[in-house]
This record gives sequence, C-alpha cells and structure tokens, in this order.
Amino acid sequence: MKKLRVGVVGCGGIANAKHLPAMKKNGNFEIVAFCDLIEEKALKAKEEYGTEDALVCTDYKEVLKQDVEAVYVLTPNSAHAPISIAALDAGKHVMCEKPMAKTYAEAKAMVEAAERSGKILTIGYQSRYRADSAYLKRACENGDLGEIYYAKAHAVRRRAVPTWGVFLDAEKQGGGPLIDIGTHALDLTLWMMDNYEPEMVVGSVYRKLADQKETGNAWGDWDPNIFTVEDSAFGFIRMKNGATINLESSWALNSLDVKEAKTTLCGTKAGADMNNGLRINRVSYGRQCVEEPNLTAGGVAFFDGAAESCEDVEQRVFYNAVVNGEPLVVEPRQAMVVTQILEAIYESGKSGKAVYFD
Repeated sequence: MKKLRVGVVGCGGIANAKHLPAMKKNGNFEIVAFCDLIEEKALKAKEEYGTEDALVCTDYKEVLKQDVEAVYVLTPNSAHAPISIAALDAGKHVMCEKPMAKTYAEAKAMVEAAERSGKILTIGYQSRYRADSAYLKRACENGDLGEIYYAKAHAVRRRAVPTWGVFLDAEKQGGGPLIDIGTHALDLTLWMMDNYEPEMVVGSVYRKLADQKETGNAWGDWDPNIFTVEDSAFGFIRMKNGATINLESSWALNSLDVKEAKTTLCGTKAGADMNNGLRINRVSYGRQCVEEPNLTAGGVAFFDGAAESCEDVEQRVFYNAVVNGEPLVVEPRQAMVVTQILEAIYESGKSGKAVYFD
C-alpha cells in the first residue's frame, strides 16, 4: 500500500486523542511534519507518531513547504479557514477538524479554495462513521422512513464542560456547546435527511450556569472568568421543503435527558432514534413494532471481535479518497451548510429575531 505523506498542524487534544492514533493504527500514513504554537507539543507528537526526520515547527507555513500530499488542520476553530485555504492553495489535500469554520463566510471560502485547487477537503464529522449511523443512513437512502419531515438533533450534557485548551474562549472558538458538540448532532441529522436547504432559523442562546461554583462538572470546576461562551443553545430550523429540525446543545443543563451526537427522525413510513441503541419504529401488518438491529461485531460464542471504530473508518475513507480516488463521506458543501445554520442560531439568539436564508 502506498504511504500517504502528511503534515499535522495542531498537536493538542483532538490530534492525540483521535487523528494521530488512528493514522498510526492504519499503517498507511507517514507523518513527516508536526506544527504547534507550543513547540513541545509538536516535538512530543513527532516522537510518538512521526518519522525519524520529521519536521517540528511553530509556523504552519513551514509545513506547506514540505513534500506532503495532505495536511491535517487540528487547531482551534479560528484557525481552520486560513490554514485550510493556504494548504489547498499550496496543492495539498486537507482534513480539517470540525466545525468547518467559525463563520459561514469562512466556510464558503474554504469550499471555493478546494474547488479552485482541485484538491480534496473534508471535515472531521466522525459520528457519520459509527455503526448505528451507517445502518440508519442506509435505511434512509433506501426510503425505509419515507419522507423525513421532522427531526431532532441532540447534543446535551448534564455537567461536562471542557475546562482545558481554548474551549471557553469565544474569540478562538466562535462559541461553546453549539459549535462544539451541537455541530455533530446537526451534521448527523442533515445527512440522514439529505436536506441542505434551510429556509429559516430561530435560536436561543444562554449563559445561565457559567458563573456557578461547586459545579459538579465531570472535568472539575470551570473558571467563570474565562467562560466567555454560552453554556446552552437551542435552535428551530425550517427547511425549504417544509421539514423542521429542533436542535438542542448544552455542556451544562439541569436535565437527566442527556444524549450527544444523536438524532431522532420522523418520516411518513417510519421513525428512528438513537436513545438506547438504534431503534426504528414502524407499523407492520397493522401493528406497531420496533426494530433494534444488532450492531455488535461478535457473531459466535468464542469470538467477540471489535468492529472498526469511527475514527479508524474516518482515516481509511480519507486515505482512499486521496490515494484511490474513492468518494468522500463528508463533503465540504454539506459541512458549509452546518456552519451556516449554527451561525444563524447565534445571530438569532443575539437579535431575538428569525434569520431567513436566500
């Protein structure tokens, strides 16, 4: 198998928790450049995942000068667009972490750069590669649910505010849970519906719990002084074909109804949810019934094999797109619409008015 030479820009949490281990496990990636504003992070990543002579630097432009075919953009959200566009214009394929960008204008510029350069651009929406997501997508494509006219996008945590990095920094991230985890839920929902034409958005954005102390947070108490983003945001989205979507996102909500990166779909033939595993509900032979597919890898008593993780599949799909010309799963124009809707929810929350799209 051909080795794909790549450079990594951003050697923080998402790089080390997701992309770098998955590339190493894949075995077909050769990571020859590591960049981070904190040089020690880049050096540590090189020692664990890089080639012996891999470049370590603090300026992403040095990565673009290297003999690499693809660049991974794993930085805070504010840097996604400028680095991705520069990499595409330098003739590199790009895997950019989610969300695509802070703003719709930036996301649109990224799409234009990809089309201008003829290079591949994809976004790290790994939830699409889960076994339940893949099964439900096939059911949707086959028309099993009929016309999907109502959906819910779920991204709710009870008390799990990320307290590291720049997650709480509005300037670097562009927002809080809406742009961080709400983006996964919305992407999954739009993809299942195969509907990327929003007509109108109404949003509510709250910072209600951020100043509290003794928070019971999963990762320790947050610092209210640096918590400059929302702690919850909710959106009502009407699509041009009349379909509606309710989006809920929160890092900290006094609710026991917690679910993340999940979708609920209601169609004319059947419905589906991911509340307790994937469930598809329908009427069959005049009776209400529920289908609960077995999505585990094990098949016999003496073997309980592990299925490919969504992170593993994500790397394989990107590799095959670059090396073998196979189709992407996450198309940049799809991700652009996700950013467009998220931005509109923030705008509506600020203005108190609905946002209409052309």
